[in-house]
Amino acid sequence: MQSEYQPPTRAGHESEATASAWVQRWASIVAPGSCVLDLACGTGRHARLFAARGCKVIAVDRDPKLARTWEDEANVEFIAADLETGAWPLGDARFDVIVVTNYLHRPLFPALLAALSGNGLLIYETFALGNAAFGRPSNPNFLLAPRELLDAFGSEMRVLAFEDGFSAQPKPAMVQRIAARKGEFHAVLPAELSHL
Repeated sequence: MQSEYQPPTRAGHESEATASAWVQRWASIVAPGSCVLDLACGTGRHARLFAARGCKVIAVDRDPKLARTWEDEANVEFIAADLETGAWPLGDARFDVIVVTNYLHRPLFPALLAALSGNGLLIYETFALGNAAFGRPSNPNFLLAPRELLDAFGSEMRVLAFEDGFSAQPKPAMVQRIAARKGEFHAVLPAELSHL
């Protein structure tokens, strides 16, 4: 079954060049040199954000034509892979941060958890039930149920923040967001949170 995932400009939730405010919020606590996975990266707005912050980024998307986007970017490696067929394309690689936005393929949830390093940070944001009132995606199979991200990751990770509901910006939509850290409960220092 194919998802309704489309790169951000076609999905209409974020502009092509602007990183999600949710991702920007949590990117601010990611150390330079961290290894980041931008899954279903689309046009690469989040890969660019983390690369500009001095991180090493693996950007994965099913469209092999996107490889040209990264030819001159030393901090980004692009991998063309269909995430919904076949095996997990990243083997046993571990990441300090995994970012997923505007994409939902539930069978990947265990692979995401396994691919996080010991104190890895998951930043996930996508559409939720009720979004049909605002446009695509509208198929309930591609919309998160209430608390679904919290239920999927909350028992295995320390939840730093979770939101589930209506978002007016950048475009009216029903969204669900989670930021969660794996492993031992890393202390988020007050200075790290002061600008969030």
